[in-house]
Amino acid sequence: MLKKKLKKIKTEVYALGQHISMSANKARRVVDQIRGRSYEETLMILELMPYRACYPILKLVYSAAANANYNMDSNESNLVISKAQVSEGTTTNKLKPRARGRSFTIKRPTCHITIVVKDISLDEYLEVDFLDSFRWSKKLKSKNKYTAIAYHDMYSNGGVWDKK
Repeated sequence: MLKKKLKKIKTEVYALGQHISMSANKARRVVDQIRGRSYEETLMILELMPYRACYPILKLVYSAAANANYNMDSNESNLVISKAQVSEGTTTNKLKPRARGRSFTIKRPTCHITIVVKDISLDEYLEVDFLDSFRWSKKLKSKNKYTAIAYHDMYSNGGVWDKK
């Protein structure tokens, strides 16, 4: 009788945008509208909202979907925005010249936006035989480090020595 072991599978992928030049509160106003919605519905909402924060968030949603397609080979119709958060970044100070040789500081806030996309078609856990998971969990180490190197004939592989 073989024991079964549950192995956790990665079902979430994220995209991170850092130092986006806008206030975190203005970006939160848009992010709160898309949290928990499907990928296709999110694209429609972001394209129709009249805020300036929509464009960088739209780019991040596209990037998160591309990451999910590349890393997990998932379809865009199965994606859901599971987490979306905005945190404050650094504030840059610019000087504006004023009357009588004085200057006035202008604060330019930045924010960091994280979009996490989850594939709802994948199960989070996979059943694996206990012995198979135990065998492959340890790395195979050879005693002699030179035995794993494959030697090729230097004269016939099109290397440096074939050129005259």
